[in-house]
Amino acid sequence: MESSTADLLVDLGAMIEREVALDHLLASFGERVAHAMGADRATIWLVDAATDQLFSQVANLPELASLRLPIGRGVAGHVAAAGELVNINDAEMDARWAPDIDQTTGYHTRCMLCLPIVERNGPLRGVVQVLNAHRGHFTGEDEAFLRQIANQLAVAFEYTTLRGAGTPRGVPLRGRFNHIVGASSAMEAVYDHILRAAAVEATVLLHGETGTGKGLFARAIHVNSSRRDGPFVYVDCTTLPAPLIESELFGHERGAYTGASTTVKGKVESAHGGTLFLDEIGELPLGLQGKLLRFIQAKQFERVGGRETLSSDARIVVATNRRLEAMVAAGNFRSDLYYRVRVLDIELPPLRRRGAAEILMLADHFIAVYTSRMGVPSLALSPGARTALVNHPWPGNVRELQHAIERAVIVHQGHRISASDLGLVRQNLSPPPPPSGAFSLPASPTLDAVTRAYATHILAQNDGNQSATARHLGISRNRLARLLRTDPTTAP
Repeated sequence: MESSTADLLVDLGAMIEREVALDHLLASFGERVAHAMGADRATIWLVDAATDQLFSQVANLPELASLRLPIGRGVAGHVAAAGELVNINDAEMDARWAPDIDQTTGYHTRCMLCLPIVERNGPLRGVVQVLNAHRGHFTGEDEAFLRQIANQLAVAFEYTTLRGAGTPRGVPLRGRFNHIVGASSAMEAVYDHILRAAAVEATVLLHGETGTGKGLFARAIHVNSSRRDGPFVYVDCTTLPAPLIESELFGHERGAYTGASTTVKGKVESAHGGTLFLDEIGELPLGLQGKLLRFIQAKQFERVGGRETLSSDARIVVATNRRLEAMVAAGNFRSDLYYRVRVLDIELPPLRRRGAAEILMLADHFIAVYTSRMGVPSLALSPGARTALVNHPWPGNVRELQHAIERAVIVHQGHRISASDLGLVRQNLSPPPPPSGAFSLPASPTLDAVTRAYATHILAQNDGNQSATARHLGISRNRLARLLRTDPTTAP
């Protein structure tokens, strides 16, 4: 079974790097184990670190959403308690057998092979169980094969949010998607929306404050959809100069402009068969919004400098931290595009709304990540650090928390992270006061002219500091730069 083992491990490695739903991740792997071993079913039981029970909602169990077993009960419970392999040819004749599961599911178990999933340093993380070998029994070769799989599963958990660091046994259940931590009611609602979005082809709008994980959730939609094997193409609309955005999205033909020596595909072409994620869509210039709308509606486009109408089957997911409805009212975002991109509208909650328990859960998760990455011994948060984390307003949300923990792991001394190690600075979240000085309307007070003139006025009041000006106006620095570049009186 050497080739089967290699194929399984390759598949597992590919899945654990993605934001796939944990149920799907382990169910898919269970299906592959059953197929490779010539068996009806394979169930991966995990030990819930919070309840010290075995549970499975991740196997090919069409009859039930989940199963739970006390450790010590049933064959899987015995294997978890004793830490030994069990190979049974006739389940009904074995004293360890718990028949009520078959009675509930209507499935008839004849033979089974069951093995603990144990880390190299000893902690139990779960049990892998294979039922009903097609040949009628499981062999010694099957036992050796399953032992390899169980060992690799234990290693693989360390690269998922099922990692068991800091727990004597079991795995902490931190969320429903790999690499996305959160178990609050606010996050459970988001998870439900993400799975619904993954099940359909509609355009999705993710909105929330900076640092709430919009990119992670966009990938979660992709990898849990039928397009999971296609490309996931990311475009950050804030980093592209206005003259190049159209070419970046739709590509260009050779000779379309100076320096265009070859024909280049755009992102919409590259995303064919997969998902195109447009981050910060509010920064997309008005002139290009109509072309994007046409592509979303008809899946058709032309490259810059080209006349041929091309098509691409790319699913669109967009994100923004801005209020698009306000931009529509101000004339800065097309209303037809707004309604087209928000077919499914998912709000990601700020960290301060997710609760103290979730802040500390995320902190522990990032501590495990960075201590492992840096080769640092296990660390704990001091009481003062826990208080500081819970009381901080987190204007930068999860991203700010991640960076605070990374810093703390680097600068800490001893075996605990102190409040000072976190480097948190209390920030004033209220908007800055309006600058002093008169503002004069331009001679031709069109919306674009007034917007440009006001941005120039605020820039002057901030002594030419574009970062401070962008913060005051509530726009990105790139958006401000584009505004100023369109003003003939402003130096390039």
